[in-house]
Amino acid sequence: MPTHHLPSPRRTLDRLLPGILLCSGVSGAALALQSLELRVFGQAWLEALVLAILLGVALRSVWAPGRRWKAGTDFSAKTLLEVAVMLLGASIDPQTILAAGPGLVAGIAGVVALALAVSYGIGRLLGLPPRMAVLVACGNSICGNSAIAATAPVIGAHGDDVAAAIAFTAVLGVLVVLGLPLLVPLLGLSPMQYGVFAGLTVYAVPQILAATAPVGALSVQVGTLVKLLRVLMLGPVVVALALMAKPEGGEKGATAGVPLRRLVPWFILGFLALAGLRAVGLIPDAALAASQTAAGVLTVLSMAALGLGVDVRMLSRAGLRVTAAVVLSLAALGAIGLGLIRLLGIM
Repeated sequence: MPTHHLPSPRRTLDRLLPGILLCSGVSGAALALQSLELRVFGQAWLEALVLAILLGVALRSVWAPGRRWKAGTDFSAKTLLEVAVMLLGASIDPQTILAAGPGLVAGIAGVVALALAVSYGIGRLLGLPPRMAVLVACGNSICGNSAIAATAPVIGAHGDDVAAAIAFTAVLGVLVVLGLPLLVPLLGLSPMQYGVFAGLTVYAVPQILAATAPVGALSVQVGTLVKLLRVLMLGPVVVALALMAKPEGGEKGATAGVPLRRLVPWFILGFLALAGLRAVGLIPDAALAASQTAAGVLTVLSMAALGLGVDVRMLSRAGLRVTAAVVLSLAALGAIGLGLIRLLGIM
């Protein structure tokens, strides 16, 4: 190709900048609202990434961005999200796994695997498309919005599906935080048992404190540990989904002869590489903090981009089935979690 046909860095930046700035504006508003929540309520009931997608959807409902904005919003929704997922690898702490003991770790892995299968089956029975069923299953079974955001680029999910899964998961997540402590007397759970139960069912790590603090300090500590171990299942699950994904232009499961980069996306390889570097102590604390901050900011930015690309009419059409799938999947996860508590004899 003649060199004068190649896009220059300046031309590429000019093409991407309007959309990126638009997403940054929406993200800034979401972060400001989260900060306001913290000041007024003492905690953020809706996290910035949820607010970003809701604000993006609201803006898109009154104004459809034209071609000038498309390249930047597409870049923010896909490439920046992939970078954010890769950076999350640096936050994987192997000491968290070692401290918990093999029984609980194996039990949590089993709960996640079983919940994924059950949730996916529920979604498909309710008529959800395969990709949407995967998003709901991963969001419920692992870590809510973060799992949905990390899974979406691997399975090639549409922005409308991602927005719908996150929107309904976010609403239900708040209801779970408020209602879960009410189950303690109904189910006769001890603080230790409730900590495990909350860690297995609450969506986001920050929500654990709100869900467990009313029960006691032991519930907070146990719930946080279990939740972190559950979050660690995201890496293996995303890698497995990448390996199971249908190769472009090929038959389902036809992975022979397909390059590794096609089976496992570059950002997943980066995720695993950073996790390995963290395990051997090659990532300094300053770099770790910076990578976590960058991953958080990029995720919020990408969620704003996804929201800006959502047609609310499509979201409302999918709503009833998605809501039913999320609620039933969460109920199944709770039942599986109680089963683990009984199986391990946690007192």
